Amino acid sequence: MNPILVVDDDAEMRAALREAVQRLGYTAVTAEDGQDAIARLQKGNFAMVITDMKMPRMDGLAFLKEARRKVGKIPFLIITGYATVENAVEAMKEGASEYLMKPFSFDSLNAKIDAIMGRFTEDREIVTESPRMKRLLQLSENVAASDTTVLITGESGTGKELLARYICRLSARKDKPFVAVNCAAIPDTLMESELFGFEKGAFTGATDKKIGKFELANGGTILLDEIGEMPMSLQAKLLRVLQEKEVDRVGGRHPVPVDIRVIATTNRDLNTESLEGRFREDLYYRLSVFPLHIPSLRDRPEDIPLLAGYFLKKFSGQFNKTIEGFTAEAMVFLQNRQWRGNIREFENTIQRSALLCPGGMISVADFMIDDQPATPALVTAGGAGLKEMEKDLIFRTLKETNGNKTRAAKLLGVSVRTIRNKLHEYGKDFPTG
Repeated sequence: MNPILVVDDDAEMRAALREAVQRLGYTAVTAEDGQDAIARLQKGNFAMVITDMKMPRMDGLAFLKEARRKVGKIPFLIITGYATVENAVEAMKEGASEYLMKPFSFDSLNAKIDAIMGRFTEDREIVTESPRMKRLLQLSENVAASDTTVLITGESGTGKELLARYICRLSARKDKPFVAVNCAAIPDTLMESELFGFEKGAFTGATDKKIGKFELANGGTILLDEIGEMPMSLQAKLLRVLQEKEVDRVGGRHPVPVDIRVIATTNRDLNTESLEGRFREDLYYRLSVFPLHIPSLRDRPEDIPLLAGYFLKKFSGQFNKTIEGFTAEAMVFLQNRQWRGNIREFENTIQRSALLCPGGMISVADFMIDDQPATPALVTAGGAGLKEMEKDLIFRTLKETNGNKTRAAKLLGVSVRTIRNKLHEYGKDFPTG
């Protein structure tokens, strides 16, 4: 994978950011300021850029514009202080992927990098031979030309965010901000301010104004991922935003108009959720103006060989290996498996096999799968033994991800909220030491 470029004029901050990036498993290259960074961008390929906003010679905003002009699109994470928050908003309008406010924790930086890198790698083509998927793509192309609100449903791991980005890339807003919000990853107490922002002095600790996700997406598209996880207390406010096209910051005196296209995703049946009182019925109808359902991988078996070849090419190149393909037994195994984790589980399995295979053909043994599902699912049945297995699985996964709950949730195929709830149930957080 290409390295991440870290840009900051402060030597200590630059070193800290480089170490943080390396702790996440990425390679980091550093630059002292925007001009130095432009020279490095022109000489090599980078996965993304992390840059401070306030720098001598060329600030972060000027650097972003120059990079767009000279090297084209590349994901940017802008780091800013309160004094330059308006510049950060301007940077988002210019195409920055995310911004991070000082002071910040390692976990918040980690989450931003994971979000951007995941988004960057998900900007791939949708590989399919399935008639159902081809019909779905045609419908997506049809709706992309409008600003119609879209609700994408499907099991976890089917590629709902990938389809949302596909729609955005085909729309007239493709060069405008695309802001993704994982509703399951934001604590209920923080969700309102994250989505809608707040004014200075709105509550204790609000030392300056914060721009919410909806305002950051102004002119572009906002993706409300896992919308079914949004608490009922906020659903009425979201409904008003969708109806009136304006947001009310916490502590604000006047609404702020926004011009956005909304795409929502969920793995829940929101119709049933609304009938049973767990989701607002009026919000459900407002979101499902144009519903799209992604079939599970089990329902598109014709895509198995195609996806296997696609991911094998990707990972054999990444690991610098020459792998010819799959044995007949391995391909039969792939086609007969249930893939409850869908594309995410399938991709992880091919990645693991490409890493283990010394060369030649991938065999069943290279998948490293026994009789248990390849994607670990949390145990929900009773019994002390099962509970201990569940706890051990969660803590082992958190250890592998250096305590990062977002990455652990992805590996386990559950929501971040589930991880938090389980840790609360155990009566302690994951030890970081």
